[in-house]
Amino acid sequence: MSMSMNYPDKQYSYKDYLCWTGEERIELIDGIPYNMPPAPSRQHQKILGKIFWEFQNYLRDKECEVYVSPFDVRLLSEDKADNEVKDVVQPDVSVICDKNKLDEKGCNGSPDLIVEILSPATAKHDRLRKYNLYEKAQVKEYWIVDPVNETIEKFILTDETFARDGVFGKSDTIESHIFTDFKIDLYNIFSESD
Repeated sequence: MSMSMNYPDKQYSYKDYLCWTGEERIELIDGIPYNMPPAPSRQHQKILGKIFWEFQNYLRDKECEVYVSPFDVRLLSEDKADNEVKDVVQPDVSVICDKNKLDEKGCNGSPDLIVEILSPATAKHDRLRKYNLYEKAQVKEYWIVDPVNETIEKFILTDETFARDGVFGKSDTIESHIFTDFKIDLYNIFSESD
């Protein structure tokens, strides 16, 4: 379960995050650490692999790069020291087009496009906390994948806020707002066959 493990009067930074050890994966939102659930389900991983492959295949020989979790993304971090950065997440898929944001630690700044795949333990976290954080960080496009209902909800940044650009099901094709010639047949994403 994605639970806060914070102390009420304590905020943490990326500098603290770098010192934490252990098996747990943790995200930091507004200085509050959240445990990430144990390994995702097989269905989650299968969908993640297919979406990542679609982006990887499309972005071949292009300027943008795609990364899959675990991959640290430091948001609202431009021109800040590690002890000032309060937001570190590990989106399921991150697409970054400005290579100046990439360093050996991950992404320092907002990806252009983020995909999160819901699970029972992360649905509220992805739909509320991360949605608000990604909007605040000015992520241009955010996809929320619901494996149970076999849908992808797409949000695009307009006038500094997210607007829902549609809900797409297994029989639909989803198009990226950023990459206008990029399309995915969702039957291939949600189908059990490879």
